[in-house]
Amino acid sequence: MEDFIIHFLLCNILISVIIGMLLAVKRLLRKTLTSRMQYNLWFLLLGLLAVPFLPAGQLEHLPFFSWLRQAPVLSGRVSMEKNTGPLQTGPSDWRNDFAITLNQKAPWNLGLLLCILWIAGILAMTLFLLRSAIRFYALKQSALPLQNPALSRLYRRCLEEMNITRNIPIYSTAFLKSPVIAGLFCPCIYLPISLISDYKEKDLRYMLLHELSHYRHKDALANILINLAGICYWFNPMVWLAVKEMRNDREMACDASVLKMLEQEDYIAYGTTLINFAEKISRASFPFASGISGSMAQMQKRVLQIAAYQKASFRKTIGGLFFCGLLTALCFCFIPLLSLQAENQNRYAFSEQRKHITYLDLTDSFGGYDGSFVLYDAAEDTWQIYNKEKAQTRVAPVSTYKIYSALLGLETGVISPEDSRMAWDGHPYKFDAWNADQTLNSAMACSATWYFQAIDRQAGLPAVRNFIREISYGNQKVSGDLSAYWAGSSLMISPIEQVELLQKFHQNQFGFAPENVDAVKESIRLSAAKEGELYGKTGTGEVNSQNALGWFIGYLETEDNTYFFAANIQNDSSASGSAAAGLTFSILSELGIWNE
Repeated sequence: MEDFIIHFLLCNILISVIIGMLLAVKRLLRKTLTSRMQYNLWFLLLGLLAVPFLPAGQLEHLPFFSWLRQAPVLSGRVSMEKNTGPLQTGPSDWRNDFAITLNQKAPWNLGLLLCILWIAGILAMTLFLLRSAIRFYALKQSALPLQNPALSRLYRRCLEEMNITRNIPIYSTAFLKSPVIAGLFCPCIYLPISLISDYKEKDLRYMLLHELSHYRHKDALANILINLAGICYWFNPMVWLAVKEMRNDREMACDASVLKMLEQEDYIAYGTTLINFAEKISRASFPFASGISGSMAQMQKRVLQIAAYQKASFRKTIGGLFFCGLLTALCFCFIPLLSLQAENQNRYAFSEQRKHITYLDLTDSFGGYDGSFVLYDAAEDTWQIYNKEKAQTRVAPVSTYKIYSALLGLETGVISPEDSRMAWDGHPYKFDAWNADQTLNSAMACSATWYFQAIDRQAGLPAVRNFIREISYGNQKVSGDLSAYWAGSSLMISPIEQVELLQKFHQNQFGFAPENVDAVKESIRLSAAKEGELYGKTGTGEVNSQNALGWFIGYLETEDNTYFFAANIQNDSSASGSAAAGLTFSILSELGIWNE
C-alpha cells in the first residue's frame, strides 16, 4: 500500500497535466463543440481518474495494454552471510550459495505516512457527504407532495414535453432555495415553497424542464462519479477545478437541452428567469443533487450562453463529434501511462497470444514453498508453467544477476575473457574462498559478491543503467546503493522474464561480442551428463536471518534441444538457492528431461 500511494501521487502530476490539456482544448474548441459535448468530455477524465484503482488482473487480457499489478517487495542490502553449511569449492559444489539479506521495509516510512494522510482525507470527505446526506434525509422527511393543482398540471405537461413516461414524484419544501432533483433509483423533484408562492407558470416551466433534463441525461449517476473523484483525489487542486468546471458545464448543457426544445422567442425569457431568480437560486445545492443553481459568476456565464445560443447545425455536430473522437483516442493513450505510474511495477505482463502453454500442477512438489516454475522447450516452442501469478511476479534476483553482471564487466572492458582476474583488497571475509584473488570462473563458482560489486563500481552507474535497459532486465530500475541494487533495493525480475532473458543470452540476441558471451557461459557451466550439459546460477535471499527467497535459473543443452528454466521459491525459513535447485531437478526428472 505504501508503494501504491507514492506512485499514485506521482500519477497525479500526469493527471494534472491532462486536466490542463482538457481545459485548453475546451477553450480552443468552444465554438466547435456543443455544450453537451463539452460536458461529456469530462467523462473521459473521470475514466482516467479510475485507472489507478482498476484491478490489473481483470484487464491484462486487453491486447492494447500491458497492465502491471502491485506485488509484495523484498528489499534490502547486501550481507555476506552463508545460507547453509560450510563453503566448499569445486565442480560438485555449485549448489552452495551465499544469501543476500533482504530487509523488510520499516513499518513507519514516508509512504505509510502519506497513505495515512490520504485515507484520513478520504474519511473526512466521506463524513462531509454523510453529514450532507443526513441533512437531505431530514429535508425529505419534512417535504410534502405537491398540492397545487395548476402546478401539478404544468408538471405533467413538462413530463410530456420531455417524453418521460416514468412517474417522478414532486414535493414542496421550506428548506430549499432552488429546485433540485435527487435520487438515482427513485428520483424525486423538490420545489421551494417560496417559488410556489410566487408562482409564475412560464418561470416554473423552465425550471421544471431544466430539472427533468437532469433526469433524462442520468446526471444522478454523474453526481456519484463526481463525488467519488472528489473523495479519492481530495488533495489535488486540479481535480477540484475539473469537478467545478464539470458541474458548471453540466448546468450549461441542461440549459442548452431546454433551449433546444423552446422556440427562439423563448430564449430571452429563459435567460430572464435565471436573472430574476439569480439571488434566490445562487446558493450551492447538496453535492449529490442536481439543480438549476450556481454562483453569480456561473449564472452570468450561462446567461451569456443563452443570449448567444443557436441550434447546432449538422456541420457543427459532425465537426464536434470528430474532435471528440480525437480527444477520446488521446485520452485512451494515457491509460497505460497512468496504470504504469500508479501501479508498483512488480508484475510482468506476459502475453499468452500465439504461445503454446501448459499450466502444471506442482503443488505436491513444492510442498511448503510458495513460488513458481517455468520451463521453455526451444525445439517445440512450448512453455510449461506452474503458478502463473507467481511466475509473473517480480522479486529480487539476488545472485542470479551475477550472470549479467559478468557480461557487463566483459562488455565494458573491466574484465576480459583472457584476463578476468581481480585482486583481493585484503578485507577479511568470513569465507576463505573469498579471501583470495578471483577470476570470473572462481568468483561465479563461489559466488564471491565483492567481485561483481567491483565490476559495477568500475563500470559506473550510467553504464550499469544503460546495460540494464539494453537487455531489458526485469523492471529496469537501478537506484540506491550501487552495490545492492540487484539484492532487493530496486532491481526486480519475474521467473518468466528470467527464462526469456536466458534465451536471448544463449542465442546472443543482444549482439554482444561472442567471446564475451561464451566466457560467461563457461563460468555458469555446472555439469555434464548423458542427458546433456547443464548451465545455471542459484540465488538466496534472507529476511531476519532466515532463508526466505530461493532462485535457480539456467538451461540444459541436449543433443537436439535446449530447455530453459527458472524456479523461484519463498517461505519463512528454508527457501534457498540450493533448495530451488533440488526442486528443479525433481521436476525435470518427473518430466523426463533430466536425471541427476
